[in-house]
Amino acid sequence: MHNLRYLMSIGILLFSAGCAGPKVADLPAETALPPVPSAFWDDIANAQGGEWFYLLNSGDEALEWRLRMIDSATSSIDMETFLWSPDYSGRLVQAHILAAADRGVRVRFLLDDSFTMHEYLMLHAFDDHPNIELRVYNPLRHRSDSVLWRQLFNLGEFARINHRMHNKLLVVDGQAALVGGRNLADEYFGFDDTMNFRDMEVITMGSSVPGTVTHFDAFWNSGWAFPLAAIFPEPAEAPGLEEGKQGLAAGISLPAEVDRQQLQVAWQAIAAKAMSGSARFHFDEPASLDPAAPEEAPDQLAVQLQQLIDNARSEVTLVSAYLVPTPEFEQAIRSAEERGVEVHILTNSLKSNNHLAAHAAYWDHIDALVDSGVDLYEVRFRAADRHLYMEGPVDEKQLGLHAKMLLIDDDITFIGSCNLDSRSLLINTEVGLIINSMELNQQMRELLAIDFLPRNAWHVQRGSDGKLVWRGENDSYTGPPDASQIERLEDWFIGLLPINKQM
Repeated sequence: MHNLRYLMSIGILLFSAGCAGPKVADLPAETALPPVPSAFWDDIANAQGGEWFYLLNSGDEALEWRLRMIDSATSSIDMETFLWSPDYSGRLVQAHILAAADRGVRVRFLLDDSFTMHEYLMLHAFDDHPNIELRVYNPLRHRSDSVLWRQLFNLGEFARINHRMHNKLLVVDGQAALVGGRNLADEYFGFDDTMNFRDMEVITMGSSVPGTVTHFDAFWNSGWAFPLAAIFPEPAEAPGLEEGKQGLAAGISLPAEVDRQQLQVAWQAIAAKAMSGSARFHFDEPASLDPAAPEEAPDQLAVQLQQLIDNARSEVTLVSAYLVPTPEFEQAIRSAEERGVEVHILTNSLKSNNHLAAHAAYWDHIDALVDSGVDLYEVRFRAADRHLYMEGPVDEKQLGLHAKMLLIDDDITFIGSCNLDSRSLLINTEVGLIINSMELNQQMRELLAIDFLPRNAWHVQRGSDGKLVWRGENDSYTGPPDASQIERLEDWFIGLLPINKQM
């Protein structure tokens, strides 16, 4: 009882301290460097004669092209991500960025504060480089290495810290951009030992790239992007720049000297295979005064996506790792079905979902989606073709869905960081490209077709007895397939909690 009273007293004190309100960072405005005239970039841009798009369907290619884009930079790299792990993939990205900074490239790196608990030593070594500046978005006021204590210490500012930057973006030299759903960690590129994600990204050059630059500047100068040193005072044991570089050499191959001719050949190859079209980069605005204020809810991208569904003429294919639609989106899907639009949705099953609470909230929507006429599919965690998305051998590895895509009719494609859930639509900031291209739309359909096959996904339907049934290639279930009774019980219990608006 004494300990409980003690914890409650701490909580009350922290809540009271939190009520003082956050302080916006007062920093001079810093904008992107203008694109430098370059025959290297001009030749690549002209390979398609206009704006072009290249899909990154597999994780290994997505990592390879991140590194190649970083190696191609001569003046600037602007990069933002929600999560960055110091594993194989994360260390490779870090090593190539450090090499770029050594060449004189200016690097601005924006990182959300959700998963920085154990990575501050790595981040300090990175930030020590004179050509690199790392900022942390909407940081937690009270720091702790424990997730539990971190949340408890910041209860007084829950509404503010609940708002996160979920954006993923890489822009090099103001000339080329990479947009999509992958964070910087092994499981997003197929290198994890246990579970990996099926995801999707796109590289683009052309008229949509300036929009990515405008977006990055808006977040960088929002007042909610704080210099690393202001959030993590550098501890005495933090490695310096050179020590950090030496530490990176363990387990990865450090980047060789950049060969511009080889880079040019690689860029020309994907430009020749890329799809032409036009696109606009859409993003949620960063908070200006208070991320907790309802009037500053980041819903700008949500409005654009709902309009796409409202304007669909014949077909909607929606791929979302987490499916907890708001009432407005659920109505948009229902209305589409009522006017004769075919709606197909792919999301995670209970077993493939890496967030149990997200699946528990999704349960409340399955009946309504199926009854409205939606063709609903859930990823099998042991999908037969999971080898396409992860390094082998795959016998003991599981697959999860992390992609966020939307196909409208035969000409519009959305690729970005936004799930169809309340957290993405109303709480976190998100980004994405809305692309108008029949070629790209068709290519995406061909790539996604395998994910909807019975050997890779469960088809959720009404059975003859009126109950839900999950149908696979040679089997069917009347409850979440592959899950144990304990997992189903946990899913049911969490679903009783009022969590829909937070998922």
